[in-house]
This record gives sequence, C-alpha cells and structure tokens, in this order.
Amino acid sequence: MEAVKTQDIGVNDLPWIIEYHAERCTMCGSCVASCTFKAIKVEVQKKSMTHSEGAVPTPVHTHIALPIIKQVASLTDFCRGCGMCEKVCPNNAIHPVRNPDSRKALLSRDSGPIKRGGRTNLNAQRTLDNIIVGRISQMTDPSLDSQRHTFDIRAPFGRVLSSKELPFEVVDGKLVKKKTTPPVQWIYPLIFSDMSIGALSTRAWEAVALAVGYLNEKCNIPIRMSSGEGGMPGNLLKSDYLKYFIIQIASGHFGWNRIIKAIPHMVTDPAGVLIKIGQGAKPGDGGLLPSAKVAEHIQAIRGVPKATLSSPPNHQGLYSIEESVQKMHLSMNAAFGFRVPVAIKCAASATSVSVYNNLLRDPYKICGGFFIDGIQGGTGAANEISLDHTGHPVVSKIRDCYLSAVNQGLQGQIPLYGGGGIGMTGNAAADAFKMMCLGANGVFVGKILI
Repeated sequence: MEAVKTQDIGVNDLPWIIEYHAERCTMCGSCVASCTFKAIKVEVQKKSMTHSEGAVPTPVHTHIALPIIKQVASLTDFCRGCGMCEKVCPNNAIHPVRNPDSRKALLSRDSGPIKRGGRTNLNAQRTLDNIIVGRISQMTDPSLDSQRHTFDIRAPFGRVLSSKELPFEVVDGKLVKKKTTPPVQWIYPLIFSDMSIGALSTRAWEAVALAVGYLNEKCNIPIRMSSGEGGMPGNLLKSDYLKYFIIQIASGHFGWNRIIKAIPHMVTDPAGVLIKIGQGAKPGDGGLLPSAKVAEHIQAIRGVPKATLSSPPNHQGLYSIEESVQKMHLSMNAAFGFRVPVAIKCAASATSVSVYNNLLRDPYKICGGFFIDGIQGGTGAANEISLDHTGHPVVSKIRDCYLSAVNQGLQGQIPLYGGGGIGMTGNAAADAFKMMCLGANGVFVGKILI
C-alpha cells in the first residue's frame, strides 16, 4: 500500500464531488470519454465477501474485482462541475455535486492565486431574463404576412457622421464629396467575440473561423469575427478572408510583430481593429495563458517562449483616456491608411459612460465602435477572485451610454456593442433583441459558439 501523507489531496478537498451509483452503471465509458478535464477514470475495485450456506455456519471468504468509475483527486485534473458526464450517461448513474467543504483554496496557495477559466459562479441571475419586450403591432400597420415579409438587419461598424457633418456639396446639380469620411461597414449585428488561439485550441479557433467564411461566402450573412489577443495564422493574414476578421490588440501585444510584418503582403484590409482595454470577466486584469497551453505553434504565432503568458493590466505608456484615444487610435488608423474602423473594448464599470463620452467628443472622430463586456462574459484563464467578485452587468451600462449620447444629440455616431453572457441560457437571438431595444447596435458572443 502507498504511503499516505497528511497533505495529500482527497476528493473532499475539491470544489465538486462526483456521485456515482455502481448499481446503475453499464460501464459504457461515455462519461470518461466526455470528461475533457480527466477528472474521472475507470478503476478496478477489490471487494471481499464472507457468506455461509447451509444450516451449520460455514463461513466462506471470496474476493471479487469490480470495474467502477472513480474521481481523480488532483489540483490540476479536478472536476469543474460542467455536468458532461451526467448528460451522456444513459442510466443517470453519475453526476457532479458542489462540495461546500472544499479546501482547494487553501491547498492551491503555494502556487499563487487560484486560476480557472469560464465565467463567474456567484452571479448566476441575469437581468436579460427578467426583461419582457412589449409589442405594439396592434397600433401600427402590420405586414400582410409576418412569416413571409421578413427583413435583413444590419449594424454599423465605424464612425457614423451626422447629416450636418457629411462633406457633400451640390456642384452643377451633382452631389460631390469634398473630403474623406471615416470608414464604416454595415455588418450583421452579431459578432463572434474575441477568443484567442491558445485560449481556444487551434482546431476550435479554426472551426469558428471556417464558419465565418462559410456564412459570408455561402449564406451572404456579413458576420465578423474578432481574432482575440493571440495573433492570427500567417496564411490567414495574407488571404482574401482577412476582410471578415477584426484584429485585436491588447496590452500584451501578442502576435502583433507578425501582423505588422504581414501588412505589406495583405491582399485586403481587415474588417477592423479592436483595442482591448478591459474584459468583463476580469476587469482590471490582463490576459493570462498558462504555460501548459503554450504549444509550439502558439509560440510561433505569439513570438514567445514556452512560459505562462501574462498581459499587463493596462497598456504600458498610456496613462489617461485621452492619451489612449489619441495614440492608439491614430496609430492603428494610420497602420491601415485610415481605411479600417478602429474600435475600443472595455469592461462594464462605473466609468463606462465617461469613456464613451470622451470618445463621442473626440474632434478627430476616429473611434469606430465601443464594445462593453459584462460580468458574465467568459475567459480562458483568470484569477478566481476576479471571476467571482469583480465586474458589472452589461445591460445597465449599455443603457446608460445610450442615454448619455441621446442627451447630447450624438446617439448612433459611435456604435455600441454589448457582450458578456449573451446566449448564456441558449437563446442568443432573444438576448440580442433585448440589448438592441436598450440601445445597443449589436452584440458579441463567444461561449455559445463552442
């Protein structure tokens, strides 16, 4: 028998405990195969039995070996409570149960703060679920057949000038454009959110990218996808499909050496550039990619060695909103010849309205979109304290920003996009519609795609 130490990890130390009913199990192996965390395994259990048959007690000892499903006691391969084992089991023989006596927080301290991915576990209630949209079709002229008379909806991505600011003049009875205007694209009001290569596996990222190409080329739906912080494959940067992708730059600048070198070889411009200032799942924290995920191709794309990659909490060298607007927006616009809209992404917070107001009042009119990410957004990895105890719901901040723009007569000039928990309950269309009713031009979604 192995030696047991007082500091060894036990199942009761973990945040989730697997309840297993051997009498229902058919040992089909579906639960073990579906567990991506390797939190359960097949093991042979030895049982000793003593029984007696006949009028006179004659004890007989027998030993049998039974195959069972056992939970792994480990701080790396532990159950996250996703419930996939329960979903694939045909006999309801297994399911995870939250452990109120978990000691994982104490056992993990020797390796720094606890880190995990996903989204907050404590703020499960969603404002969107409590919003009901009232229809007024009884008081308007309805379509002849609401099932047949449909329409396509599009949202702007780029700075929209007011009618008074448009540089048009009538010359000899013709409308003449006197100077250039900010680039604007009209896209589908649902953007595939920024999930980097590394946060997602390469195959998963490529699958989402292929879906974007298919939706645009075959279905004529102008979906756009944000690349995430981790850069992009070189062959995509030099392909015609780049026009469907929004390139993201964050505080770590990962992958941007390759992107800048690829600019002279690009056959088309990207759909836009997204400057990530903050993230709803972990406001105030930079990106985090554990070393276990930094495979060779990730090292090549990001230009880094195999190590845990932490982005700074803020963009180095930028110490105010105004400085950020001027330096980053102007440099990103100039990189693509002012042909590409440049947007900014922030975590929903008490300062969201202030940031939006500064962007609206910018005399250069260089901001092409304001993305607000709420507390229920997901992330590849973050400190657990950030995931569970920081952030702000996106719904109220979208509404506050919209009303602030309305009060200034500037609504619609910088498109508003909201994200963080969109489609969390499986109905992204309803969530997107409610967000648009509150003032958003569109939404961005991530986890529901995968």
